[in-house]
Amino acid sequence: MFNLRNRSFLKEIDFEPIELRFLLELSQALKLAKYARTEEKHLEGKQVALIFEKTSTRTRAAFEVACHDQGAHVTYLDPSGSQLGHKESIADTAAVLGRMFDGIEFRGNAQAEVEELARHAGVPVYNGLTNEWHPTQMLADFLTMIEWTHKPADELTYAFIGDRRFNMGRSLLVMGALMGSDVRLIGPADLKPPDDVVATAHEIAGRTGARITITEDPAAGVSGADFIHTDVWVSMGESHDVWAERVKVLTPYQVNKALLEASGNPKVRFMHCLPAFHDANTVVGAEIMEATGMLGGLEVTDEVFSSEASIVFHQAENRLHTIKAILVATLGS
Repeated sequence: MFNLRNRSFLKEIDFEPIELRFLLELSQALKLAKYARTEEKHLEGKQVALIFEKTSTRTRAAFEVACHDQGAHVTYLDPSGSQLGHKESIADTAAVLGRMFDGIEFRGNAQAEVEELARHAGVPVYNGLTNEWHPTQMLADFLTMIEWTHKPADELTYAFIGDRRFNMGRSLLVMGALMGSDVRLIGPADLKPPDDVVATAHEIAGRTGARITITEDPAAGVSGADFIHTDVWVSMGESHDVWAERVKVLTPYQVNKALLEASGNPKVRFMHCLPAFHDANTVVGAEIMEATGMLGGLEVTDEVFSSEASIVFHQAENRLHTIKAILVATLGS
């Protein structure tokens, strides 16, 4: 037995597989209730603070709608809306907000910051994304993969391809290990996850029966996969020199029609946590594509992104249902 009340949700490895499976089952139940118009409110009277050092569409919308659906109120604090880390320490901010709010979401840079927030807040803290981990995205990804294959988590086979050093590569690796999945991480040798994260994933896999592959070979990595994930290759704020070199290194790892075909699975699906640089219809996308000459898409081609294989918007919707499950499980009455 377990009880998730008043628990923070900071990274996947803080939870046991049975707890993560429960959150996925609760997500499914809450999604069905929303669609059936039978949803009950479990968060009435609750106050949730949303701290965003990094802007977001899906994370903010998912937390706000989840709270409103369940009867809670939210206060949004952007980088100019608080003194966090500038004129007031994280610990002091946490102590203040913890006296006013029942829960706090944080989306920012360092994992150490959200961990410190949780240590001093006295209320549950939720990691909306840090450079190192993206746990709420993982629940959405697994809910999506289960829905689209009707397989249990320990029968899923999926690959993440591209820059594996940061939150998506790390989180898909350890979440798959926890859930007993067949996980492949594909990319250049210099862009692999840290050794300690890989070691942790292997240790967990030894208990759960997960299969872990870390390879530089795209075709071998995606062979037999049910899903192929990727993420952006470059971020704004990085110099044009970095863009050019990063794109050069990662071009062999672009998700395109040939890569989908290399899976050998006619039902293989494409996933992306978004936003994606699949065309030049955004300011950032156009700038990077012009600078690098990659006019047909960066980490994924528009042909794949806009195809029937792409389930990225189903995946995005599931951020709502899984975040709602976390809130109900940890704060619900």
